[in-house]
Amino acid sequence: MTQQVQKQHHAYPPTYFEAPADDEIDLRELFLVIWRGKWLIIACTVLFAIAAVLYAKKQPNIYQANALLAASNQESNKLSGMASQFGGLASLAGINLGGGGGTDQTTLAIEVLKSRQFFSEFSDRYQIKADLMAAEEWNPVTGELSYHPEVYDARTKQWLREVKASKQAEPSMLESHQVFIKQVLSIATDKETGLITLAAEHISPIVAQQWVNWLIQDINQVMKQRTQQETSANINYLKGQLDKTSVAQMQTVFYQLIEEQTKTLMLAEANEDFVFKVVDPAVVAEQKVKPKRALICILGTLLGGMLGVMLVLVRHFVKGNVDA
Repeated sequence: MTQQVQKQHHAYPPTYFEAPADDEIDLRELFLVIWRGKWLIIACTVLFAIAAVLYAKKQPNIYQANALLAASNQESNKLSGMASQFGGLASLAGINLGGGGGTDQTTLAIEVLKSRQFFSEFSDRYQIKADLMAAEEWNPVTGELSYHPEVYDARTKQWLREVKASKQAEPSMLESHQVFIKQVLSIATDKETGLITLAAEHISPIVAQQWVNWLIQDINQVMKQRTQQETSANINYLKGQLDKTSVAQMQTVFYQLIEEQTKTLMLAEANEDFVFKVVDPAVVAEQKVKPKRALICILGTLLGGMLGVMLVLVRHFVKGNVDA
């Protein structure tokens, strides 16, 4: 068997098993090709550099306002013992005490902040749609905003933008909400300390600060009202169940549940910072956070240079294949 393989091997010429010399990359030749095409590379680099500079200058400054928040855990501390002691009986009675491993108030409040319903009410209350969807430039001297003339007329308060048939001149709530979530609002939680950073970005630092303060105020109010409604309904329900039972032990449980729900209601009514306490309030930013104009110019220049080199190499190899 070995002799047969050796015969087959000697049946082919030695060059059959050797890699063709043409497949090797000649770095000297590659450098000469790039050098011969240096003017094309320079032209592409300069063109992209100019385009990057113009693009960077055209982008408006974006300012960020942020506030550092701490969770108001008064309610959870008050309810944690009750939830572990009476959670089973409360569930049988149809009452949700919270604190039993479900979503806490802080997590729920963050999700409410991102919700469409909250944004719709927030937008209508403070009339932010024009500042969100049509703002073009902020005057640092007067502090006033100017709007895209083809999008919004601030004097008549009419929307003028041209859109497809499926949309209207005035941005819808869903469209505005997507812009708000993707480009304006950011919420970050420190896993070690539990502190929350709520931030908003806008071309006006004054508007950004206002939005952060309004968001904190409104989310506390919304969660406060929700808790008041839930606890009031729970108290009424427990009182009804209390009237229906004659078992002394169950009456004791209902009295304790009513007492704790009443405490929760009192905390909600007395505490303005119901979910979030402000540790460090938002201030008017003095420096922009973006765009990074220097980085844009550097990346644009590098992209132009790489594109120029690629064009030179492609042209050389295409020409070589045609000549062959």
